[in-house]
Amino acid sequence: MKVIAYARSEETRGANIPYKEKFHSFRVTIENARANSHDIIIAEPWVIGDTYEEITESLSRLAGTGVGLHIVKS
Repeated sequence: MKVIAYARSEETRGANIPYKEKFHSFRVTIENARANSHDIIIAEPWVIGDTYEEITESLSRLAGTGVGLHIVKS
């Protein structure tokens, strides 16, 4: 299995920034993973969302892409 690690700056955690801006790099990572048949690995759930709504949005963008998501708590 090939994976792409995704991380988000701690500075954006809890910030009042629109989803599209706050998670732009996650959306790009999904497209890269999809194009290269990779999965995505993250260290903590907050990496894909600070709120239930943000996590749901991130998972919705991932759904149907064929990209797996692995959460590895360090």
